[in-house]
Order: sequence, then structure tokens, then C-alpha cells
Amino acid sequence: MKVGVLSDIHGNKVALDAVLADMPPVERLLCAGDIVGYNPWPAACVEWIRERSVPTVRGNHDRVTAAGGGAGFNSMAGAGVEYARKQLSDDQLAFLKALLDSRRECEGRVRLVHGHPNDPDRYTYPAQFGPELLGEEDVLVMGHTHVQAHEVYDEGIVMNPGSVGQPRDGDPRAAYAVVDLEEMAVTEHRVEYDIERVQEAVRDAGLPGQIADRLDKGR
Repeated sequence: MKVGVLSDIHGNKVALDAVLADMPPVERLLCAGDIVGYNPWPAACVEWIRERSVPTVRGNHDRVTAAGGGAGFNSMAGAGVEYARKQLSDDQLAFLKALLDSRRECEGRVRLVHGHPNDPDRYTYPAQFGPELLGEEDVLVMGHTHVQAHEVYDEGIVMNPGSVGQPRDGDPRAAYAVVDLEEMAVTEHRVEYDIERVQEAVRDAGLPGQIADRLDKGR
């Protein structure tokens, strides 16, 4: 079985569309959270996930958007959350609120979390990957850092597909990954998208300019 893995879409429907157009045939899609935040199409991204019943866990931006508040977020992140909250319908907010912090898919072989298996808000960078993160699953999928990476161990795979909507690993192209559960292999993918269109939409929406500025730098 081949599984397409997404994370950190962050309201960037232009990047999401580019990823989906680029993705090779897969039997399942999974998402490691943060559908909303930062970019100006939160409702379209939530609806895309909902309509296709894509198994998804709750990212920190998803949680704060649904719950209200935003304590601990910087001004840029907070503005994205406030914008998303105003754009989403009650049903869409309820959908985000109902997401779980962890879920197992593909007959339990794949575990999805957003930050760390023991803490959904903990950033787990590639240097911190290790087989000790794995439990009973064959593949652990994490998001949150926006840094694309994977490691294959005797015990299984630890991976981050990278961010669809706001990469932070120095490569501005939208990121995703495909997992082959038969071969126990991961293929990392990057795809170009119309960053200038997104930057213009960010500014038109009245969101902080820093959100737009960072997109073409991959940071």
C-alpha cells in the first residue's frame, strides 16, 4: 500500500493544489495536522479535508483556532489564527475541535501525531529522530517543525513529510511524502507553486507581511 502524507497545510490552498496535482497514485491520504493558520484559505483547506474524510490529527493552530485564545503565539501566528477563526463556519470549527492528538491508520501500521508522540506541542527535529519514538506502529508521522526528513530503522520509520503551506527548511517548494508500506520506504517530494499569488492574497487579506515574505525563502 502506498500512502500520501501531508502536514502543515496552513491555509495555503494554492500549495495544496500543487501537491495534489504532483502526487503519484496512492491508496490513502493522511495528514499530520495544522490545516489552518498563517495563509488566507483556511475554510477551503478544512473543507477539502472534510469532504474527502482524510484522517487528520489536531495541530496547535487547529486547536487554538477552534478553542479561541492564542496565548503563547507570536503576533504573526496569532493573526493567522484570528483570521482563520473569522473565516471558518461553526461546522468547520467543530470539525477542528473534534480532531484527536493521535490516531492510528492503515490497520495500525501508521501512527499520526503533530509534534511528538508524548507531547503534541513539542518540536521534534530530524536530529531528535530515533527508534525509541516508535511504539507498536511501523511508521510514525510527525509534523509541526515544517522540516522534511525521514529515517528508516530496524524497528520502523520515523518521518516528517514537511510542510505543504509554509516550509521552513530552506526550500520554498511545497513538501509532501509517499510511504510504501510493502517496501517500508519513504519518497520525499517537493513541488513548485505560485508563491507570488499567495503573497498577494496574504497582503490583500490584511495578514502580516512577514507571512508573505517568508514563503519564498522557505523559512
